[in-house]
Amino acid sequence: MRRTYRLDIEGKHPDRLLEASKHDIRKYIKRERGKALPAGADFWDFDSKAGVDEASAQAVPFPELIRAVDALVAAGNKQFYVEVLRKPGKRTPRPAASADVPAESDFED
Repeated sequence: MRRTYRLDIEGKHPDRLLEASKHDIRKYIKRERGKALPAGADFWDFDSKAGVDEASAQAVPFPELIRAVDALVAAGNKQFYVEVLRKPGKRTPRPAASADVPAESDFED
């Protein structure tokens, strides 16, 4: 999804347009997460960018995307650009606890 959202449409309140754009972004993410995963993938991951326009868009960590949009609007911009691209992700297993180190206990012997 690559899209520029305008917040200065005549007859519409900018706050409502901002909420509608955030809803659109969340709806796109939900739709993409429901698609079939390729072999070897555990989940859908997303690459995201945000900026005033496409040329000035910066990479943003996916969990921070909505906050980045809010920051752009708080800076007084009348439009913002959002790019969200899905990619298959593979979870890495947590490292196992070492057997050499005894487990600490809150109880006294």
